[in-house]
Amino acid sequence: MTDLDATSAAPPTAALAEPTRRVGAGWVAAFASAWFGIWMAQLTPVQLLLPAQIDARLQPDDWVDSVVAFGAISGIASLFVIVAYPLTGALSDRTTSRFGRRRPWIAAGAVVFAVALVALGFQTELWAIGAAWIAATVGFCIMTAALTATISDQVPVGQRGFVSGWMSAPQAVGIIVGLVLVTMVVTGTVAGYALIAAALVVLALPFLRRHDEPLAPGERARVTARGVVESLWISPRRYPDFGWTLLSRVLVSIGNALGTGLLLYFLMFGLDDENAETDLIVLTLIYMVFVIVASLGFGALSDRLGRRRVFVFVAATLQGLAALLLALVPDLTVAMIAAGLLGLGYGCFLSVDQALATQVLPDPAARGKDLGIMNIATAVPQSLGPLLGAAAVVATGSFTLVFLLSAAFGIAGAVAVMRVRSVR
Repeated sequence: MTDLDATSAAPPTAALAEPTRRVGAGWVAAFASAWFGIWMAQLTPVQLLLPAQIDARLQPDDWVDSVVAFGAISGIASLFVIVAYPLTGALSDRTTSRFGRRRPWIAAGAVVFAVALVALGFQTELWAIGAAWIAATVGFCIMTAALTATISDQVPVGQRGFVSGWMSAPQAVGIIVGLVLVTMVVTGTVAGYALIAAALVVLALPFLRRHDEPLAPGERARVTARGVVESLWISPRRYPDFGWTLLSRVLVSIGNALGTGLLLYFLMFGLDDENAETDLIVLTLIYMVFVIVASLGFGALSDRLGRRRVFVFVAATLQGLAALLLALVPDLTVAMIAAGLLGLGYGCFLSVDQALATQVLPDPAARGKDLGIMNIATAVPQSLGPLLGAAAVVATGSFTLVFLLSAAFGIAGAVAVMRVRSVR
């Protein structure tokens, strides 16, 4: 019997018991604030700062070279995500600090993330840009692995769709606010990275002041390298619903990354848009509105109806249709319509799928680790998407295949989630 099995056999205690008390408005507001800072710090570089920084360094004769370099850096970062998410999640499961299991890791992740972003702004060599972005990605993983686990730790099942909506809705706001800050409030790469790094730390502080139930030393599973590594494998035969939920998230996330990861390049080179940066903000604003409406509205509705699968199915299908529109009619007006559909689908997916994921976890003593594995299914595709998209652009010389692949992955994700049986 492994250390993890021994922990599972013990009766639930305050830190490990299934939560039944609803969280209040203050908790939700602090939770949303932290995610707002996280998404701003992670997605502003992905959407604008990082590709622009790479393009400025390379100044290539062929724009495809910039796309490939951006894709390569994102792909390498994804390898670190695979390790960082479940490892830090597993360590937070075993943390006995008087400040709780999750707060020390949220704080540490915020510091690593912020310092790496500031350092990234000063880099001019391609290898150094890549190294700094990897460090920032690791900080992002540490912080979000612990923060995501607080949903299972503190939020009752009947409130998780609504609360998860406040994890996803700030994503849309974070993108648009981040883009506005680095294009209109400050100028220059260094100032842009520094500003979003400072915002990340400030916005995380309210949640770090919330109570986090400590884990008693007697509840702590013994930490060994072998035990942690063995616990990272969750058999899809033994836990099929966890496996299908994980697969669905991987497929939908790849589709979303393909549909959004190269959007600036699509505007600049696919549509020859002279106002690409401005139009990117417009598209993001449209996307933002629909993400917020869908994540909060459908998250709460799924709680009320007690259903998750059908919401995730429809959400994934909408994302596939949005990508198909861009593939068949590459036009700015159509891109605006697609942005609305994508936001509607992805907003619903983010909130309801997160709630679904918390209901298929195998072990209450390993929530951080198990949700860390689930988070890999979101973060790695976001990193690999630009690499896969770059390969499609190199192979065809256009963005059509990129969006066709995005549509295919989204629809495949919709099919996969319908195989879940333990959750309606």
